[in-house]
Amino acid sequence: MVKYIIRRILWMIPILLGVIVIVFTINYFTTGSPAIGILGGAATPENIASTEHEWGLDRPYFVQLGEYLWNVATRFDFGISYSFNRPVMEIIGERIGITLLLGMLSVVITVIIGIPLGILAATHQNTAFDYTATTIAVILAAFPSFWLALILVLLFSVHLKILPISGLGTWKHWVLPVVTTGLFPLANIFRMTRSSMLECIRQDYVRTARSKGLKQRQVLTKHVLPNGMIPVATSVGLMAGFAMTGTIIIETIFNIPGMGMLLNGAIGKYDYNLMRGVVVICALIICACNLLTDIVYAFLDPRIRAVYANSASKKSLKRLMKAENSITDAG
Repeated sequence: MVKYIIRRILWMIPILLGVIVIVFTINYFTTGSPAIGILGGAATPENIASTEHEWGLDRPYFVQLGEYLWNVATRFDFGISYSFNRPVMEIIGERIGITLLLGMLSVVITVIIGIPLGILAATHQNTAFDYTATTIAVILAAFPSFWLALILVLLFSVHLKILPISGLGTWKHWVLPVVTTGLFPLANIFRMTRSSMLECIRQDYVRTARSKGLKQRQVLTKHVLPNGMIPVATSVGLMAGFAMTGTIIIETIFNIPGMGMLLNGAIGKYDYNLMRGVVVICALIICACNLLTDIVYAFLDPRIRAVYANSASKKSLKRLMKAENSITDAG
């Protein structure tokens, strides 16, 4: 199991390296210059060239890329923000907690509501509850998040006036952003749970368990749920990573000072250092969520543990055979 985790952690290194190189290359060869964001749109070409030389932006591509990779790898330093004139990690540290909290709350709502509804829909297939829940899930999955956010704002903030429109202050400010962020993945988790449970319910081992006289609750808890939750856990892990990093639209609509709004502002001001830092941190969060998903998946699926257990036992057997051969040769 330890070997499995270490291998998954090592796979994160080339992924993050590829993200850094791709984002840096796109920023370097784009037409906009950070000097424009520093000086403003009325800056002259001479001022732009002078500012680029001051910040070292006129150096060759491979020189800048090598220095950037070295700073990130050795000190986890993403440089100085051109627009804030402060270290990028310091700015991200002030914003990342809000985005992570927003993502985690949406994940909790998705798991608490989506999985039980999916189980109920599967165990009550072809009933009015099943048809109603499936129809609502399909409709929610088809709505764009920004459109749903605007509808919720018009309904609960403008007309009913029971929830704030934007900003962060009390717990009421979190309701609309969390609900908007969690509704789309909730619909997907519901459908995944329902289809996975239905597939397991139709298996031969479930019919065998029922033929032995086990109660419906025992069949579900001991046979159906452990196998049906394997693909659901994978979907929840992937959804968690994107929920904690893909809130740029939600944060912009509700004026939430998180990573999404920070990235949006960095793009508009050509603040490439800040943009790269946010993207890399988001990629790191997604990789960490995928790593946790793989670990949970290994605990749920005994076949993964068996593969690494067998490999370890084979190595032990080989060492034992070598020792026996050496003793025999010495004798």
